[in-house]
Amino acid sequence: MSNSNTFSAPDLTKRPPRSPRCRLGGYAILPRLLDKGRAEIAGLNGEFNYNAPLDQHIINFLGLDVAALREQLAAGKGDGEILEWINANAKHKRAQWEIEQWSEFHEHRGPDSDVETLAFFVDYVGKFSKTREDIKTYFDVVDLDDHVTFGGKA
Repeated sequence: MSNSNTFSAPDLTKRPPRSPRCRLGGYAILPRLLDKGRAEIAGLNGEFNYNAPLDQHIINFLGLDVAALREQLAAGKGDGEILEWINANAKHKRAQWEIEQWSEFHEHRGPDSDVETLAFFVDYVGKFSKTREDIKTYFDVVDLDDHVTFGGKA
């Protein structure tokens, strides 16, 4: 817990973290990961967990030490400072074109064509809507989940 005036955490019991589509330094998913990390440190994460399965994509792409990243968040560093830290400390240094391609891939990534994955995706979407045919990607369903969870209509 931080009692520093410089520490700011979103209250994820009142609103969702940023969409996985939001980017920081070109990285999709990263702002959402940071929101969840800050909220968890402050005890305001609600149902959201830092280092969740979606977060693993950015963590693995960069080779991040999630405990060390959490320490940086707990120190009250802002998004820009965290991005600088990531660029200096990530095990896998990525060129801007790699970051762009990786983020675009994840923004458009849907379920694999195997029956189990398709069934999981259909069930996940079905928790929120039986009529939304526009939900095609994992980012679509995460955004829908966040919207419905906080009172929106599917």
